Amino acid sequence: MIIEWLGKLWLIMLGLSGGIAVGSGMVALLVVFDLIPRLAQLARAYHKSAWFETAVIAGSVYWSFADFLNWRLPASFSTFLAGIGLLDGIFVGMLAAALTEVMNVLPILAKRMRLANYLVALVMAMVLGKIAGSLFDWLVFQW
Repeated sequence: MIIEWLGKLWLIMLGLSGGIAVGSGMVALLVVFDLIPRLAQLARAYHKSAWFETAVIAGSVYWSFADFLNWRLPASFSTFLAGIGLLDGIFVGMLAAALTEVMNVLPILAKRMRLANYLVALVMAMVLGKIAGSLFDWLVFQW
């Protein structure tokens, strides 16, 4: 009886600590690096930055509930899900692009590795690597 309670308490503390770590990382990503205002600036929609922030928060809350409550969509929504996946990929790509731009990762990396003349090839290698890794995950690893 006591061991079961200790196990449950351990799971609760582990879940809370993981949630705090992930939440702190998300807040740091959005607040410290000013990613949402930078995305709004790149999209030339700075006056709508509150919509970007609301969309990120609403999406986080919605998908947290969907994950915790095991919400499932019927298989007939496959086209709808493909559209959601496309929009999700675009959002993650824009977020990653804004992060690398804010941090100036690519110019620093190219300069330190003496690859400034090959910057386009470096970016393409990163993009193709991300695509290949995602396709492997979706088509091979998940099945």
